[in-house]
Amino acid sequence: MGSGSLKISVHFGGGAEILFDNLKQHDLELPLDNGTWNLKRLIAWIRDNKMKSKQELFVKDDSVRPGILVLVNDTDWDLLGQTDYELCDGDQVHFISTLHGG
Repeated sequence: MGSGSLKISVHFGGGAEILFDNLKQHDLELPLDNGTWNLKRLIAWIRDNKMKSKQELFVKDDSVRPGILVLVNDTDWDLLGQTDYELCDGDQVHFISTLHGG
């Protein structure tokens, strides 16, 4: 595959945004020089490039922690193959925390 980039929008909500400098939206341009991007690769990239600390509150193993709802273009990732979903140009990925302290 040739070089180029994949443009997607990543959104954080339900409190997850505090792990990302309180920014709810990140417009990303990901390089295609190493092939396609799936959600597993995106989660690792977000962990390594966007998180300053407390990675354990967002990532567990090769996925997100239980309690974080993942939507791709308003569709639950469970219907799309979860981490295997191959991202497309223009996708909107939402990570929404359903866990709340008390």
